[in-house]
Amino acid sequence: MKKFIATTAIASALMLSPLQAFANIGDVTLKPAQTHTDVKQLQALLKVKSYFNYTGSYTTYYGSYTTDAVKRFQRAKGLTADGISGSTTYKALGVYKVDNTRLIHFAKKFMGVPYVWGGTSPSGFDCSGFIYYVFKEQGIYLPRTSSALYSNIGLRVSAPKAGDLVFFNTSGSGVSHVGIYIGNNEFISATSSKGIAVYSMSNSYWAPKYLGAKTL
Repeated sequence: MKKFIATTAIASALMLSPLQAFANIGDVTLKPAQTHTDVKQLQALLKVKSYFNYTGSYTTYYGSYTTDAVKRFQRAKGLTADGISGSTTYKALGVYKVDNTRLIHFAKKFMGVPYVWGGTSPSGFDCSGFIYYVFKEQGIYLPRTSSALYSNIGLRVSAPKAGDLVFFNTSGSGVSHVGIYIGNNEFISATSSKGIAVYSMSNSYWAPKYLGAKTL
């Protein structure tokens, strides 16, 4: 199963279910004058980044407004400004293919690895360092802190699915912990007490500290 990483709040902008909003974006190269359902999602991504300035509703047509927005984004990122949305442009927009089965299998290989503050390697991980390392195995480089992950990537969902990130407030002052939901109401994470371990979302410690989930 594959999903995609993208910027926050797109689903609400599109008035789509967060679980449906990025079902396919990134699979198809989009070009000027083309009509495709993914164009709406592309427009929403560009709108969030302040490149798509059309004031009407999002459409499935890749017209002049979309082409101009893509070109301005490409120029800003040092890409060839051809107005075509292919893999390089999608990557710059923060859209990556994620194999969640592979992700979870790889994450579980590190069960028992000790917790190390600031750690990003199998010799020791902190919570966001573990996320960073696991996704890096697929060539995806995510923000390094739990708060940056919560603020800058993915789409918020009401109920996590396997491979989603789950966030917690363990400090009393906002997002301070992150793990990977693995299904069956469980998540895997690096904690100071057990290192890399699997926990129940219903655990008496974690349940009241849960803030929400984001699908990537």
